[in-house]
Amino acid sequence: MTSAAGADDARLVRNVWLTIAGLVVLRLAAAAVTPITFDEAYYWMWSKHLAGGYYDHPPMVAVVIRLGTLIAGDSELGVRLVSILLGLPMSYAVYRTAQILFGSVRVAATAALLLNVTLMAAVGTLIVTPDAPLLVASSFVLLFCAKVLETGRGVWWLAVGAAVGAALLSKYTAMFFGAAILIWLVAVPKLRHWLASPWPYLGGVVAFAIFSPVILWNADHQWVSFIKQLGRAKVEDFRPVYIAEIVPTQFAFATPLVFILGVMGLYALARRRAGEAASRVLIEAMVWVIVAYFVWHSLHARVEANWFAPIYPAFVVAAAAAAHLVAWKPRERRTAAFCLRWALPAGAAMFVALIVQANTGWLSGYKRDATVRSVGVGWHPLAAAIEAARARAGANCVLAMDYGTTAWLSFYLPPGTCVLQPIQRIRWVNFPEPDPAKLAGTQLLVDEAQIATRFYVENTFARVEKVGEAERRRGPLTIETYAFYALSQPRSEIIDRTPPPELLH
Repeated sequence: MTSAAGADDARLVRNVWLTIAGLVVLRLAAAAVTPITFDEAYYWMWSKHLAGGYYDHPPMVAVVIRLGTLIAGDSELGVRLVSILLGLPMSYAVYRTAQILFGSVRVAATAALLLNVTLMAAVGTLIVTPDAPLLVASSFVLLFCAKVLETGRGVWWLAVGAAVGAALLSKYTAMFFGAAILIWLVAVPKLRHWLASPWPYLGGVVAFAIFSPVILWNADHQWVSFIKQLGRAKVEDFRPVYIAEIVPTQFAFATPLVFILGVMGLYALARRRAGEAASRVLIEAMVWVIVAYFVWHSLHARVEANWFAPIYPAFVVAAAAAAHLVAWKPRERRTAAFCLRWALPAGAAMFVALIVQANTGWLSGYKRDATVRSVGVGWHPLAAAIEAARARAGANCVLAMDYGTTAWLSFYLPPGTCVLQPIQRIRWVNFPEPDPAKLAGTQLLVDEAQIATRFYVENTFARVEKVGEAERRRGPLTIETYAFYALSQPRSEIIDRTPPPELLH
């Protein structure tokens, strides 16, 4: 490498890292002004009662939120702070992976930048769900596999196991990394010797040990979380209509230009047009094993777009290889160059537009969109109205019939307010039991006004009195109207302890 080329590479790397830092700052600003989603509020409640597992997912998302709120308090920014900052080590892991696998600083810098351009990473680290720590852990699984390849040292398998364990603590989807790594070792002749070495198996022991709190929690709770998550797609339910959603949603989540580059890269790697066999197969295995499962899943049930998060570190490495390493024909070369040039501004514009839309509704003319119900816009004034109604009714607790409303109430009502979901108690099994004295008097139910009084309410309370209504609004749009009911004279125990449906079969 000439000194001029080295200087150019150094300048590129510096500019890329400054850009990534700027994108992280942009996410922090968005996090501070965007109300949390109901899922984030739910996981924030988990973070107050850390445990080895939860009904829905493993505990890593709760740990990430707990760390953030210890730093920045129980605010929107506090909930999201650590998740967003983890985007920096995630970017480093992808950078080093691409550099090791393809020996190019340009490929490495481009891969790190493209990951941050995607909505999967930009929104996925801003909106804190289990996919946020999974995305970070996935990047380190890929990096440590690359270190095994680079060094030939077995000790790196322990790091692979630790990263897989962290991924499993984030989401059960990480179990597919085992299959992907096995395919990699079997498919590449020079790597097959590892199958006779103790090191990969010791890495598996490390992953199992890290994941063991989740196993122990499930063993104590009738394996309910495993049953819930692993039973989503039932073989007898054949609904191929969902498969048509996969490509359009990933086209949006990757952002269109990064998606095109990534597909071009996967094609080039499959045709052996870039990189050595071990590098190509690693990237392809990390993508296609998980894609294959979700294609199968989509034949039986809907696949949410964010579920593809663990393929993205490998996907953007393929995209970077397409941009710099492949000798394309003129038309494909122009396409790759166009995508590379405009990926950053297009991705940043999509992110800003999404944040503006979620907070204001301006871009749709204040009409409903996909964000309108999930993002908690309008909850500050709504919570004030609910608290006033609770005080007027003399209610001890505020009740809600779904976990999302329960979580929003807990986050936005004054600290210390008794908030309770009296049904689906498996969701709150890690929480202390409600104070019996709080359940002895009047309760305030908050429910959507358009829903008729639920069977639970009529069956449990002799006296049900509507005491008010309030709207949740985004600008001039009424998102939801909530009715408030004073509930008293219980006929039976307020808490419904019916087991979850997963345990009734």
